[in-house]
Amino acid sequence: MCLALSIYARGLSTRDIGAKPKELYGIHVSAEMVSRITDRILPEIKEWQSRPLEPVYPFVFMDAIHYKMREDGRIVNRAAYVVLGVTLEGNKDILSITIGANESSKFWLGMLNDLKNRGVQDVLFFCVDGLPGFREAIKKYPYAISNWESNWDVVNPFFQFSDDIRRIMYTTNIIEGLNRQFRKVTKTKSVFPNDASLEKMLYLASVNVMKKWKMRYRNWDLVLSQLNLLYEDRLRKYL
Repeated sequence: MCLALSIYARGLSTRDIGAKPKELYGIHVSAEMVSRITDRILPEIKEWQSRPLEPVYPFVFMDAIHYKMREDGRIVNRAAYVVLGVTLEGNKDILSITIGANESSKFWLGMLNDLKNRGVQDVLFFCVDGLPGFREAIKKYPYAISNWESNWDVVNPFFQFSDDIRRIMYTTNIIEGLNRQFRKVTKTKSVFPNDASLEKMLYLASVNVMKKWKMRYRNWDLVLSQLNLLYEDRLRKYL
């Protein structure tokens, strides 16, 4: 089982995994058997998806990756909704991965309610698609200047924060790096047979990624002290 899961986490199909024992030991293992073996982690995934979370996260990153799924004899678009949080200790943690319909505000609302139900009481910053790359675009698109001016009431608050805080907010390397790992293990699958197959692969990839996340954010003590000055009333009871 451990060998099958380890290989599955690298993105091989159940058919390819079944061929490995044949090559190594002369034992045939069907793709259906491999699927049943990997299905044993589904309760573990369910438990992980519903585990209690921290009451507060200074930063939460949210994104979606799109995949093709086979459903009722046709190919449909599905999205893997990824929520990644930064704890008060400055450590990264994948809070949730949910497979659902194509990206929509309704689904994201459901994701936020799920975080609340699992114990999250406050988030200081939600980092989503929007501001990253906005300033760079002005080099390419003149009309972006007028957009900046017309939305200044939204953009302006961003500049009240220190460089250390802004760097975390606008540097999306954390979520992009995670997405690259997901795409790496799923690149051999042009179409997934069902939600569970994609969920298993992304979960196993997440476990491997989180094992490597040993370091907290650079200058985190300084960041936390600045956040405490700005949001003392919201952070006091958690520090």
